[in-house]
Amino acid sequence: MIRVLVFNEFQHEKDPNCRASTIYPEGIHTAIAGFLNKEADLTVKTCTLDDKNCGITEAVLKETDVLLWWGHMAHHRVPDEVAELVYREVNNGMGAVFLHSAHKSKPFMRLMGTDCSLIWRESDDLERIWTTTPSHPIASGLPPYFELPGEETYGEAFGIPTPEDIVFMGWFEGGEVFRSGCTWRRGHGRVFYFQPGHETYPTYYDENVQRVIRNAIRWAAPVYRVQNSMDCPNPPRVHHWGK
Repeated sequence: MIRVLVFNEFQHEKDPNCRASTIYPEGIHTAIAGFLNKEADLTVKTCTLDDKNCGITEAVLKETDVLLWWGHMAHHRVPDEVAELVYREVNNGMGAVFLHSAHKSKPFMRLMGTDCSLIWRESDDLERIWTTTPSHPIASGLPPYFELPGEETYGEAFGIPTPEDIVFMGWFEGGEVFRSGCTWRRGHGRVFYFQPGHETYPTYYDENVQRVIRNAIRWAAPVYRVQNSMDCPNPPRVHHWGK
């Protein structure tokens, strides 16, 4: 079983003046957990900004194989200590999937080591998402491209370090292009960023988006995990040739 923890700041959905309150009345985290819970090999828990310490502690992350992170309007309210916990546990081998505006979350920027800035526009543009690395496990079962009838436009330049793989490339009808699905390795852990998922669109009900997230979780699940990758051990010499 892959143990999944879905973090969502859960702020937009509680605002009656925001479309998110009707699209995701129980929160984006609940919508994501809903389709993930249908998978026989996944166990899913959720946490939000309203939970003590965001629901994230060292003990919680030790029992998490893959962390999904959604945030937007309240990045600044996430304690620096939580970002550091995520950073350390990814380096120890935990997988992490960052969704949409989590590109500006503290954990993602800590892992990337850059400002992760981009250009954006909310104008209901159609987005066509191209599968640019069809052999990648995250692209398994995806068509050459799929479309979302409305999404927040993201555009280059995207201030991230060079990805290991660009699995998906987004094109918007306003003309922008964007590296919409990117992977990295950090220490022993795997990181995936996926751009679609603005709170005012029903993106997480799209079957292709759901498939990407399911695939990403299975790809990011740990293959090797340590207690503390930050340690620099000084072991005794165990063998010397010729002696």
